[in-house]
Amino acid sequence: MAAKEMYFDDFQLGQKFHSNGGVKVTAHEITEFAQKYDPQPFHLDEAAGKSTFFQGQAASGWLTAALVMRMRVETITVVGGMIGAGVEEIRWTEPVRPNDVLRTDTEVVGLRVSKSRPELGLVTIYTLVLNQNDKVVMKSTVNFLAPLKPKG
Repeated sequence: MAAKEMYFDDFQLGQKFHSNGGVKVTAHEITEFAQKYDPQPFHLDEAAGKSTFFQGQAASGWLTAALVMRMRVETITVVGGMIGAGVEEIRWTEPVRPNDVLRTDTEVVGLRVSKSRPELGLVTIYTLVLNQNDKVVMKSTVNFLAPLKPKG
């Protein structure tokens, strides 16, 4: 069942969103992304990563961020789409390994109506990304735009 489309007016400080299920990260997906966008040894394969800081294969943080974006838009459905308005913080706190299952816990931490575009509001969310062992692997604070409900 698709989530209800939300206007800015539907968001509340402290409101929480949890991703539906989890996203499994495969070795193939990690390697494929690395080959295309981040070709470092520790992303490319297990053997190449053994002698690195990660002591094995680890997903690119940018792959993790892309997967988190997917979970966000599947969890928080904004009227007209979730229009990014900046990243305040992104931290990768633990490596994401092949076969990890990721999920998100998100909280609304800021709300304000745009001064220059009063038909839009800025929503600030803080997201924790956890693996199957409840270890936080990434955390971020991001902003997105949401339309205000039409008057009338």
